[in-house]
Parts: sequence; structure tokens; C-alpha cells
Amino acid sequence: MGRFPGLSSIYICCLLYTSDAFTQHQLHSAAAGARLSPLFSENYSIESDTSGPNGAQVHRLIINKLPGQDEEDTQPIVIETGKIGRQAAGAVTLTKGDTTLYATAARDSDPKEGLDFLPLSVDHQERFSSAGTTSGSYNKRDGRPAEHEVLTCRLIDRPLRPLIADGWRHETQLLSWVLSYDGVRSCDPLAIVASSTAVYLSDVPLHKAVAAVMVGYNKEEDKLMLNPTHDQMENSQLQLIVAGTKDAVLMIEGAADFLPEETMVRAVEFGHKAIEAIASAVEEFGETVGITKKMDTLITAPPELQEKVNALMTEKVDAMYVGGGTKTTQGPIMKVLKKELVAALGEGEVEYEKNDISNAFKDLLCRRMYERAAATGKRCDGRDLEEIRHLSMEAGFLPRVHGSALFTRGETQAIATTTLGDSGMRQKIDKIDGTEEKRFYLQYTFPPSCVGETGRVGAPGRREVGHGNLAERALIPTLPSEKEFPYTIRVESLITESHGSSSMASVCGGCLALMDAGVPIKQPIAGIAMGMLLGDKGGVSDDNAVILSDILGTEDALGTMDFKVAGDREGITTFQLDIKCEGLSLDTMKKALEQARKGRLHILDAMEGVLPSSRETLPDTVPKIASFSIPSESIGKVIGPGGKQIRAVIEDFELEGMNVDEDGNVQVSSFKQDKLKEAEEFVKGLVKDGGGGRGGGGGGRKDRPKYVGPDPVEGQVYTGKITGIHNFGVFVEILPGAEDGSTPGLEGLCHVSELAQDRVRNCEGYVKSMNVEELEVMYLGKQPNGKLSLSRKKALEAKLGGGAPKKEEKKEEPAKMSNEELDVIAAAIESIQES
Repeated sequence: MGRFPGLSSIYICCLLYTSDAFTQHQLHSAAAGARLSPLFSENYSIESDTSGPNGAQVHRLIINKLPGQDEEDTQPIVIETGKIGRQAAGAVTLTKGDTTLYATAARDSDPKEGLDFLPLSVDHQERFSSAGTTSGSYNKRDGRPAEHEVLTCRLIDRPLRPLIADGWRHETQLLSWVLSYDGVRSCDPLAIVASSTAVYLSDVPLHKAVAAVMVGYNKEEDKLMLNPTHDQMENSQLQLIVAGTKDAVLMIEGAADFLPEETMVRAVEFGHKAIEAIASAVEEFGETVGITKKMDTLITAPPELQEKVNALMTEKVDAMYVGGGTKTTQGPIMKVLKKELVAALGEGEVEYEKNDISNAFKDLLCRRMYERAAATGKRCDGRDLEEIRHLSMEAGFLPRVHGSALFTRGETQAIATTTLGDSGMRQKIDKIDGTEEKRFYLQYTFPPSCVGETGRVGAPGRREVGHGNLAERALIPTLPSEKEFPYTIRVESLITESHGSSSMASVCGGCLALMDAGVPIKQPIAGIAMGMLLGDKGGVSDDNAVILSDILGTEDALGTMDFKVAGDREGITTFQLDIKCEGLSLDTMKKALEQARKGRLHILDAMEGVLPSSRETLPDTVPKIASFSIPSESIGKVIGPGGKQIRAVIEDFELEGMNVDEDGNVQVSSFKQDKLKEAEEFVKGLVKDGGGGRGGGGGGRKDRPKYVGPDPVEGQVYTGKITGIHNFGVFVEILPGAEDGSTPGLEGLCHVSELAQDRVRNCEGYVKSMNVEELEVMYLGKQPNGKLSLSRKKALEAKLGGGAPKKEEKKEEPAKMSNEELDVIAAAIESIQES
């Protein structure tokens, strides 16, 4: 092993034994070589050793406890570098419990010519293998990022981008993977920490460590929770991800159940204390690893250029801002001034690069916008700092749509539509912790025509996914429960004009469309985007920060904050913060939240003037839905072999759809109310006595033929045809029916818990990934209701054990080393360390 020949064999030999003299951890520590002295702090420790491949040095940061961490959460965060991914500019593994992430940062060797932006890309993948399953796709390979993975990419990107040094033009790529997942808590904050640490340990000029945490809130106990488990989140009224440095907050992404502004500020402050601890630990970790940032290739403008731009354009920029105007009037003026500037400075004795001129002009626009707002209280379009643009709304303007609304705020406009359907319309998303079925989803579309441009259309981009998710989470708390309103709800937002905060226009328009469709929402929801102007864009927000309500696209581009807040009159349902400076102070956040509340109330007043409450009746174009329950053990009878029975019910009773859940809840939909009643009576009769008529004069229905053949033998393994796959298990026909089809085969249920020796989180995905049409299952006997119970797990155990029951193996006592052997090994280790 490099410097220490023969050490590998000694180390392996030591691990073959256990004794009171040495624990395995102590042997590992001793055999790893000349360990550096560990660095300890109250919350973390740093270790270094030569346990990497070929004796490579490995550094390890162990964060044992964070401020606010639950007492029951005893598993440390362990960040390791030097063992895996050594050719990347930076690479780490992050482990908490049985969850492991791997993150890398890589860059091109040379900067790209002609760029005036940071070429940073981020990709994140939750590998199905991390949870012991595989993709259900045809080629059994994890494919393009799913929506939740795209959202995680954005969470990683947003806090890091503003902190990478200006002028960095190397193509930079951050990649992260979930390699092992224990299903206990969300991986999102861990992914941010892993990726940011990989960048910080690389030569990419990120000079401050970035960390992130998730914060939950139990309202009944008035308790904030740090990095809560999934079980804890079931009782949480808040899901908040906070990212930042040890000095300030950089990003917030959160959804809440009508929580007041004060609680949000408490949660951010609570989360930042833990961020402070993680970021401080990572920065000390960087000192141990030894990092050198690449600064010699930063592209910077000549120092005298800014003064020349100021001299040529200050008066003209001020005149443009005084004149005010809209995007269509002010935008062309800005373009003309930029062309004049490029023409004046791009030629002559000293020729300046066009990108440098553009950046200097942008800096002038930012500063003059701030100085005008701070001195006069007026913005670039002439509005006051807290003034909302003109609002125009219309509901129900599309005749055949279930619900529709046209929402216009200044030069931002959205067409929102609502579609209602049965549970078969739910959006299904495969995740590493199982299939998620979304009863409500909002889809956002931002075509290039909405900003007067041409471009690519098709699958949604990352920005569209992020904006749609934000608007979706804003509306979720106001929706009725499925028991109150059994419909699946889809909202679409098509942006037709854009000049600032189209996502918040989607919230307002989406809410009106829901009300127009007759969805009995709890409270109307409105959203607003806030901005901030700073005199020094490179610092943390201070007392001189100017907060803007309902920002324009221009103010978003030239300002330092985009802070979106949505909610009702009493509390917040979602908010999102992005910062372009080095952080936001809590005092500035409080001011922004209060100003946002006033703006939100103004928009709600206007919305209620158009549609005060949800319409009392559903449109005629919405199918009627009925829900009822059957015994869960009777699900197989309602579905039938291969789904034959359920298809027959849909056809016979002219239903639009019929869905049966694992718990026995049945939902049927039809445009004919009488058919719903008939279908319900038939299904209840079917599970009651095996036959049943349609009831209500719908005509009789003959008893279905029954299996005729030999009885199965309990404990015997059968190879049967798969006839149905559901979340709760797989139906398998273990004995065939008549060849002429006059009688069916004998069918039983292999419950998901009996499908494999390990836990199966996603039954449908697991079975589809096997790519088989038959299963080997063991017949376990009949349930009390007469149904057959099958087990693939027992069949596998019988196959592996040769069909005989396993004998209890006698555990051998581990061999113990003699004192002489211990002395030899100790002497060998001492001699290695001395050398």
C-alpha cells in the first residue's frame, strides 16, 4: 500500500479476530498509517488517514450534532473526500444513517470565449438501485430526470450560482447521485450540502461554504423540527428548505399550511443556526484538505471602463428612468443606449470587448435604479415602492372548459384552466420510496411568444417545472379533502405575456379557475413577487436595502432579490427566495414579508371583486363521481382475472371510469347519475353473495362461471400466470381453467409483503422490472373469506433451501488471539508509524 508495503495483509489479518485488546475501529485507526491528529469541535471532528486506493490520503468530516437537532436523531453526517472520484476537481461522499450520496464538481481546463454569464450546469439522480429496486422502463435503465429530480437540481444551483466569482467562464458541471437510501428522510438538503462541499473543495472560485437544512413545524406542539423524518412530516404544517453561508441566508424554498409571517421568520432563523454550524465545519474541513482556488483565468474588464461608461450614459439612463413607461416603451430605449455605447467604446485607440461594455452598462443601470429609488421612492416605471401594477381579471371565459380564468397584472398575463376527473386521472410519479399518486397537479407553460421571441417548444424546461411546482404548492392547502370533493384536479397555466413573476400570476389565475370550476376551496389564494435593490451588490442586505412590491422583469434582472410569497388573508402557503448578493439578513426578510402581506391583500381584494366564492354547481361537462367502500378482501372479485370484471362493469353501466384502491375504496364516474347508482348496487351485490343484479331495473346478470378443477396443495410451489398488478400485490392464476374458456382458472393474491425477501416499495415497478409473465409462488392456504393466499417469498426460500426447512446453524465462537500474537502485531504497527 504505497508508503507502507505489507500493511494491507496485516490489516486484513487483524480483522479476522476480535478481542478485548483491540476493537475493529481501533485496528482500522492504527493500521491506516500515519494518521494526522484529529480536529475536534463541539459539534464535529475531522479525521485524515491513508485508507484510500493505493495509500491515497482520505479526509473525513464527521458532524455529530447540529443546533436544534432532535435528541432521537443520533446519526452523524459524514463527508469524505479522497477515496472516490479523485480525477474530478472535487468529489465527496455524504452519509447519514444508511443514506449515501456521491457528488462531484468538474470544470473545463480553459474558459469559454465570448460568454457574459457563468456556464454552470447541475444534474442530480436518485438511483432506483439505492432503494433496492430498478426502473420500470423498457431498457431497465434510469433515464431522463423526473420532475422531483429537476426540482432538486434547482435547489442545488440557486444558492451556489451567486457566490462563484464574477468572471468565471470555465464550463462547470455539478453531478450528484443518491447511491443508498434508507427511506427515513428527504435527501434534498443532503444533496445541496454534498454538491456545495464538492465545489468548495475544488479549485472553482467559491470562497464560502454553502449548507442547507430542511425545517418542519408541528403546530400543535409549537415545535420546529430540523431535518425531520417522513413520519414527522406527516404532522408538519411546514416544509422549508433553507440554504446559506455561515453569515446569511441565500435561498428559501417552502410550503406551509396558512402559517403567519412570524412563524416563517422563526423557522428560517432556526434553520440558519444549523447552516452556520455545517458551513463553519466545511470551511475548516477545506483548510485540512488544502484547497487552492483558480483565480488566474477570471475574465475581468479594464478598471477604467466603468468610469467611461458612467461618463457617457449616466444622464441618459436617468432620463430614461424619469420618463417611466412599460416594457414595450422603455425596453427599446435601453437597447438603443446600449448600441450607442458599444459603438462609442468598441472602436478607437482602445477597443473594449462587447461583453465587458454590456456588463459595465448593466452595473450602471443597477446603481442608478437603486439611487433613484432610495432618493425619490420612485421606480423605473414610475410606480411607488409598494405600488401594485394594474390588475385585470376574467373568469369563465372559455365555454367548454371545466374552469377558466384570464389574469393580467401589468404586462404579465396567464390563462389558467381547471380540469376535473376521477382517480384514474391522477399523476403517477415513480420515486425511490415508491409510486406517488398526485390528486392535484399544476402544469405551467412559458412559450417564447409571451416575451415576443421565437424558440424551442415541447417538453417543459427546468424553469417551467420549478415555476409550476411553486404555484402548485401555493394552492394545495386551500383544496378540499378527497372525502369532501372526490375529484382529481388538474390546473394548467399558459403564460401569454411576461414582464415579472408569471409564477405568481399562475397562482392567482389558477385559484380563479378552481373557483370557476366549482371546486369548494377553503380560501382564495394570491401571490406576489418582491424585489430588493442594494447599493453594494457584493455584500449582505443592510438597512439601506430598498424593497420593491410586484417587481418587473427589469427589476428582477437588475436587482438582487426575487422573493415570491403566496397565501390567503391570514397566512402563507408557499414562498421562495433567490438572492444575487452574498445573503439576506433576517431584518430585511421581515420587512419584505410585511410588505408582501400588504400587496397580497390588495390582489385578494381585486380577485374577490371578480369571483367572491366558488361556483355552487359543477359544469355540465364534468362527469359525476360516486365513492363507496367494499371489504378489502373482495377486491379481487371486483377486478376479476386480468381485469375482466372491472372492464365489464365499466362497459355495462356506461361508466367513464372505475378505480379500486388497496383499502377497498371504489370510485366510479359517469355523466349519468342513475348509472352511478346502478353500478354501486351491482358491485355491492357482487361482493356480498357472489352474484347480484344491477338493481333499479337494470336487467339481470348471470352468475359468472367458476373454477372447476383440482384443489391446490398447501405448501406446494406453482408457476402461475400474472393476471393483475396493483400497489397492494399481484394476482396470479396458479391452476388453468378449461381449454375452451368455459370456466376460469384458479387465481390468488400474492400480497406485496410476500413478493420478495426484501421490502418492495413499488409493487408495480418491481414486477414490471422483472419483465416476466409468470411467477413461482407457494400456496399458503385460504383466507377466512375463502380467497387464496400466495407467497413468492416462501417459494424463493424453498428454492434456495432445496425445499427443506432451514436448520438452525450453530454459531461458531470467533477465534481469539494469544497475547504473543497481539504483541507481534502491536510491534509491527509501531515500527510502521515510526518509519
